Amino acid sequence: MENLRLMKVEAFLVNSFTANGTGGNPAGVVLHAENLSDEEKLKIAQVVGYSETAFVSQDDEVDFELSFFTVTGEVDFCGHATLAAFSTMYQKGMVAEGRYVQRTKAGLLAVTIESTGHIVMEQKLPEYLAVFGCEAISKLIGIDSTVLESTQLPIEVISTGLPDIVVPVPHGYLDNIQVNEHLLSEFCKQHGFVSVHAFELCEKDSGLTASCRNFAPLFGIPEESATGSASGALACYLTKHLYDGERSNSFTFEQGRTMGCVSRITASVESNEQDIIKVMVGGFAREFGLQKITV
Repeated sequence: MENLRLMKVEAFLVNSFTANGTGGNPAGVVLHAENLSDEEKLKIAQVVGYSETAFVSQDDEVDFELSFFTVTGEVDFCGHATLAAFSTMYQKGMVAEGRYVQRTKAGLLAVTIESTGHIVMEQKLPEYLAVFGCEAISKLIGIDSTVLESTQLPIEVISTGLPDIVVPVPHGYLDNIQVNEHLLSEFCKQHGFVSVHAFELCEKDSGLTASCRNFAPLFGIPEESATGSASGALACYLTKHLYDGERSNSFTFEQGRTMGCVSRITASVESNEQDIIKVMVGGFAREFGLQKITV
């Protein structure tokens, strides 16, 4: 007879990329996950029910191993769940400020914890995958192509871990986007993309670089209130098209405004004469609950 075991697991519920302690994007965090099987991790992620849950284990060669599960299966990496995990470990006294290396299925990535609790995550270097005309994207997001053209900026697919369609819109039009979820899902499925990440540039005295909205209906996310990977892609986009020649650029993005869940995301890009050599995305996180799960 098969030996059955039951374990009680604690999943911390954490909002990532909070703005002054509010808003953010929720993730689950399970610490000390060394003895959990993939099947058990999936079950826990399904009970938690958020877009991703992070599982933290010890590692023989680097500081930690992190795995990430949606309600349907494992994914290679998740920015907001990484932020949630390291913020939780910092708040619990498991780590101090400093630089750590996490092993993920997307590779070894550095994470820096600042004394304020601000977490900064290294992302993959950008891949520039495609450029689309305004007419092709207009029907997906419900903004007239002539309006999109007025920005005089390209619509470009960039990946710093996940391929996102970066779409500039004129100031004042971001809140007017009406996504056709069926068309966008089919478009992303056809081309192998994850989301539309639309942005409008902000006034210089606002303290923000851009306000953003992210739509990934193909993956069951009609709209997301904070997207770490797409923020890295946007930082590379702005460096390429608006800040070309600058060796170091820092950005602050707002997301989730139309959802009533404002999030704040920082991003920085370092370049040499030829290429971008480092992409970092950061933010704050706040624990708001605990779920006890038996597996």
